[in-house]
Amino acid sequence: MGFRLPRIVNAKQSLKRTLPFSETKVVPKGHFAVYVGETEKKRFVVPISFLKHPSFQNLLSQAEEEFGFNHPMGAVTIPCGEEAFIDLTCSLRAQ
Repeated sequence: MGFRLPRIVNAKQSLKRTLPFSETKVVPKGHFAVYVGETEKKRFVVPISFLKHPSFQNLLSQAEEEFGFNHPMGAVTIPCGEEAFIDLTCSLRAQ
């Protein structure tokens, strides 16, 4: 397990550089934007393939419970911490 840690750390750093698109509104084909954060919201662009994963579906269910279908940011808002979201997306990309 010690050998995977550097790879995970590098993946997280790469993900932080590539996923947030706060300056641009362009969403590539096959992706969608979500806002993540408990207080300050950060925009992430994720592949639609994440929609089939139960753990990501759980986050969407939490968003539905908290916001219904009225998302204040104009896109899906996910009520979880940024680090937890990055951990989840890293694990989904590794699958």
